[in-house]
Amino acid sequence: MQNIAFNVKGSILTVTLDLAKEGGQSKSGKSTVVGSTQGNQLVHTTADGKRVMLGVNCYKI
Repeated sequence: MQNIAFNVKGSILTVTLDLAKEGGQSKSGKSTVVGSTQGNQLVHTTADGKRVMLGVNCYKI
């Protein structure tokens, strides 16, 4: 993951990105990446075994 953190407390998911940071140009060169999970990431597994996934891309254009 790039400039992104998450925390699960009970049933609340908190995602944190520092908007002042930049991670470089996107692959296309049309935007600047601020943060990314770089694909879907597992953030939680429920009591009945279901997986909760998170996918985030944050960029400046």
